[in-house]
Amino acid sequence: MITLYYHPTDASLMTHIALEELGIPFTLEFVDRSINAQKSKYFLDKNPNGLIPVITDGDLTLFETPAILLYLSDKYPDAKLAPAVGSTDRAHCYKWVSWLSNTLQAMLVTYFYSERYVLPGNTAGAAEVKDCAGARVEKLLLQLENELSKKGPWLLGADYSIADCMAFVLCCWTRNLNQPANSLPFLKKYLQSVRSRPAVQRAIATEKIQESFFSSAG
Repeated sequence: MITLYYHPTDASLMTHIALEELGIPFTLEFVDRSINAQKSKYFLDKNPNGLIPVITDGDLTLFETPAILLYLSDKYPDAKLAPAVGSTDRAHCYKWVSWLSNTLQAMLVTYFYSERYVLPGNTAGAAEVKDCAGARVEKLLLQLENELSKKGPWLLGADYSIADCMAFVLCCWTRNLNQPANSLPFLKKYLQSVRSRPAVQRAIATEKIQESFFSSAG
């Protein structure tokens, strides 16, 4: 059985939603970030980067959200969480999963942890990095808005996919920006549609996620 190592509202929520969408048995193991459990030897043996999520599936241990989501969509193709391998739509799925992880999520990490990108004690520098990263995120949200205005209802068009599991969580992370995802009309409608899915509702309930997390999702 698959086990997801998670912390509420972290990137692990993307995988949690996907697992709920698959409708398969799985177990959850809470990683308590308040005591730095993700830095424990137990967890580092699973992911030496000390980052959440991780899944185990029999003898397989896997980290990195895009790899996890692609693995799950390949293992359970009947759920159709990704287009057929070799198709043009599959190529676009790879594109958006990569963009969400390497571009949008990476810039959000810079925004949330700006102090990591300056010398210790350089609070003014950290504030400048945060401001610049926030402005960059807002431009990236406009890219998503434009894509949804041309396609929709989902990021790949007609079919819901693992890209939507990712985009939903990342957009919720933008709730405190000057121009959060929910301030853009197509994104607002999109986020409401994702949130209304039963699988998403189950993940939210299980993780006991508070309404404040979704203030940018309507």
